[in-house]
Amino acid sequence: MHPDCKQMSEHMKWLGLGILAQAQKNAFYWDSCDTLQRSVFAVLQAAHSAEILIKAAIAQEHPLLIFSQIPKSSSTDDGLLGISDLLHQGKSIQYSELPERLWAVTGYKINELKTYQDFGKVRNIIQHVALPSSEFNQLTAEFIYKVIDPLIGDLWDFFAVEHCDVDSHEDDMFNILVRYGITYFRYPSRFSSQAEQALAGNEN
Repeated sequence: MHPDCKQMSEHMKWLGLGILAQAQKNAFYWDSCDTLQRSVFAVLQAAHSAEILIKAAIAQEHPLLIFSQIPKSSSTDDGLLGISDLLHQGKSIQYSELPERLWAVTGYKINELKTYQDFGKVRNIIQHVALPSSEFNQLTAEFIYKVIDPLIGDLWDFFAVEHCDVDSHEDDMFNILVRYGITYFRYPSRFSSQAEQALAGNEN
């Protein structure tokens, strides 16, 4: 295997977090005139983020474990399996199969498996068929904070609330989450004031 393949996990981890930041922006920060459009993007981005982050965790053990099909040795250009070979001839594991592969490789189990799989179905409907009559922002919020946030916290000690592509989002992010009924979010100590204030307001 080419040495470049060993960087795949780190690349996917930061890419997944970047897409998460875009998903939260589109789910929670939008103009009233384009709510539907942005919330649709949020679903697609949140599902994509989860997929890439799970693959990043699997690839930490070995990059080839995220593939269900890999190129044959006779098809490589220089005798080493490289990223280009994988991109053109490899086949990665599908979204629905990733939780089991993650568990088998790392021992980590996604507790909210139904939430994960149901969200994937919504993503597929939006992507391939039509727009279902669901509250996309609510679904995205629940998916991020039931599935992605525990995942990145347990595996890398990251927080979903840190990743939102909006300047000074921490000033109102927690109030937004509370309005969606998300009171089980985790947060770093530097966000304690904003988080505690939002939770306290919810109790009143």
